[in-house]
Amino acid sequence: MKKYILLVLMVSLFYSSKSNAQLRGIKIGYIDMEYILEKTSSYAEAKNQLEQKAEKWKQEIEVKKSDIAKLKEALKTEKVLLTKELIEEREAEIAFQENELAEYQQKKFGPNGELIVQKALLIKPIQDQVFNAVQDLAESRKYDYIFDKSSDLTMLFAAKKHDLSERVIQVLSRSEKREQLSKKQQKIEEEKQRKEEMLEDNPELSEKQRLAEERKAARLKMIEDKKIAAEEKRAAAEAKRKQQLEEKEAKKNGTVSDKTNTNTTNESTTAENTNVTDKKTAAEEKRAAMEAARKKTLEERQKALEERKKAAEEKRLKIIADREAAKKAKEEANKKP
Repeated sequence: MKKYILLVLMVSLFYSSKSNAQLRGIKIGYIDMEYILEKTSSYAEAKNQLEQKAEKWKQEIEVKKSDIAKLKEALKTEKVLLTKELIEEREAEIAFQENELAEYQQKKFGPNGELIVQKALLIKPIQDQVFNAVQDLAESRKYDYIFDKSSDLTMLFAAKKHDLSERVIQVLSRSEKREQLSKKQQKIEEEKQRKEEMLEDNPELSEKQRLAEERKAARLKMIEDKKIAAEEKRAAAEAKRKQQLEEKEAKKNGTVSDKTNTNTTNESTTAENTNVTDKKTAAEEKRAAMEAARKKTLEERQKALEERKKAAEEKRLKIIADREAAKKAKEEANKKP
């Protein structure tokens, strides 16, 4: 009945917001509260302490059961030697201890027992943190609905891409870290978080960013090549102008013979050619170095991208394995009396 009411509520909410959502589409996500709690360090520590208490109570119950079993065995052995009054007295004692044991079990492990109460007290503050994180996430990411997968609501299918559990865990962990940071560090962390969220919301953005960086590197290389070509052209023009000035000065003074002038011109031309060649070689070496650096940068980016993909896949598989293990452990715990 409760699930039916929740389903009716979902349908009514869907149609009530349909007119507003037609413009942008309904955005729905879900969380797994049990998974989030298991990944929260404060909950894990408190849960461990509670489990130790529960284990101690179980040991006390086993001791009481053993004592009762010994009384029953002794009565069975000595029954033929006892009077009717003694037998009734011992049976009453056994019944009293059995009732006392039942009351103790109910007190510790019953529906309103200490285990349930302390577990509720343990979960409450962490649940409040999760609800606040979900509220902030819904407002910042413009979600219309966020459901709890571990609640009474039956989810027949839920695509992994709509699972916000990891993001909620990140918000909780960042909140813990933020308390220990200065204001400047908090601003840096918030900007980093904003960029990460942008990439998470737009998986294609990282690829676009990589292509933009490649285009930027290509533009810088083209600009550098133009600068080198302009420098070579300017050097050649300067050498030619200097040669022409020397020739004019020599003819004007008449101190250099045609042969000497020719030799000087040839030597000057050779020196200029050598100078231009050296500059071209240096430019080519510079271009080669830049090209090698660009290739290395692209290779490193590609390698980093592959590593991120591999890490994401490993993390996804680990999450699935953890959930399966938690589910199996929960099933086994439900099977225990």
